[in-house]
Amino acid sequence: MPLHEQIIPYLETAGLYHLARLNSQWFWIDEPLLSAFVERWRPETHTFHMPFGECTITLQDVAYQLGLPIDGEAVSGCLTDFENLMENGRPAWEWFRELFSELPPPNKVKQMTVHFTWFHERFRVPPANASEEIVRIYARAYIMMLLSSQLFADKNANQVHLRWLPYLASMEDLGRYSWGSAALAWLYRCLCHGTNRNVVNLAGPLQLLQSWIFWRFPSLRPSGFDVFEFLLASRWATYLPTTDAGDQRVVSARLCLDRFHDRDVSRLAFALRSSRSCLL
Repeated sequence: MPLHEQIIPYLETAGLYHLARLNSQWFWIDEPLLSAFVERWRPETHTFHMPFGECTITLQDVAYQLGLPIDGEAVSGCLTDFENLMENGRPAWEWFRELFSELPPPNKVKQMTVHFTWFHERFRVPPANASEEIVRIYARAYIMMLLSSQLFADKNANQVHLRWLPYLASMEDLGRYSWGSAALAWLYRCLCHGTNRNVVNLAGPLQLLQSWIFWRFPSLRPSGFDVFEFLLASRWATYLPTTDAGDQRVVSARLCLDRFHDRDVSRLAFALRSSRSCLL
């Protein structure tokens, strides 16, 4: 969804403006490469086990890669049956109508989610000379999509979940939260889930994971992306991996990881731990 100047102040207040800037520059995911890394993820330690030790994504990485705030209150809530805990059981759809002034059609609703096409079509462009309240509604819709489809995406990435309504009810308070911490926790959760052999599709902020891989393992970077700027993830804005020979590319990525030494890792300001593990 396009980023319009009218809603930028709300995104800045929420601490999500940098993420919104990236929203129009997301690069394609290299699934074979990510799959090879997921195979090395250990849920017991929340680290990738490499030949040279352990490594993982930290809050500093989240701040540098996506520009998200890593200080503040925790983002919390229920993933299921959350309606019973929202304002003493206040009906979620009643709250939705209050915040967005209307309800989506039944064919765009699935349980407690709304298909993203409804948000995209209904709130794509704010009307000219829109009142401040109308702009707030469009800002809510943009943030709702940003959180559901980019930061906290699940396997149903085309659905926008109503769990974010309590946060959107008070736009001025969005900046109090540590969105970076929540995104990292969600990525950890999704990586742990991805280690299950029965799981086919990965979820979570995978652009964060892929950009971290490119920055920390220079030999895996695509060529021709040499511009250094903030946000770090914006460096790969036009990256488009090949879709050919996916299985073969997974095998190739595994072999690369098997041969890695600690000298193949870019630490920036980080140091090796005494156990020859590294926190990257």
